[in-house]
Amino acid sequence: MHRLDGLIDIFLQPGEFFVADGDYQMRTMLGSCISITLWHPSKRVGAMSHFLLPTRGAHEPTGELDGRYGDEAMQLMLTQLKLFGIAPSQCQGKIFGGGNMFPDHIRPGASSVGQRNGEAALELLNAYGVPIVSESLFGVGHRQIIFDVSTGDVWCQQIPPGLQGQEPDGDMV
Repeated sequence: MHRLDGLIDIFLQPGEFFVADGDYQMRTMLGSCISITLWHPSKRVGAMSHFLLPTRGAHEPTGELDGRYGDEAMQLMLTQLKLFGIAPSQCQGKIFGGGNMFPDHIRPGASSVGQRNGEAALELLNAYGVPIVSESLFGVGHRQIIFDVSTGDVWCQQIPPGLQGQEPDGDMV
């Protein structure tokens, strides 16, 4: 998948999020992690996260919120979107990731980290009243993601283990 011409390119590492206008595209690569994209169609403003775990668990945030955790990444994105005058329910939500990176190492009946992350992302968007317009969750392998904030389009390519050196064309979702 290639960069989009004319847009400022931001690559998100695990634990990062970014909020921007239509001059930007955001990219990342996901395994069991999740990216949530939020997009406001008329303002052409979007946000994207790359979180590793649903929550901190029993540990409550003692200071700053941390984008490594889905619930906190969502709060961070919504706080930034509020500065643009955007409420959660005005956004279109898309969810990506939650792949099983080690399919041969899962105990029968146990859910993978990716499965728990994906379920948490679905619950988060529902809790904040964000309509989910698209998702590409679970399966095996990693995903490459590109979010064009100018259009709200997200290209996603899931790559199974063993094909990781190749760069296939992505599907828009």
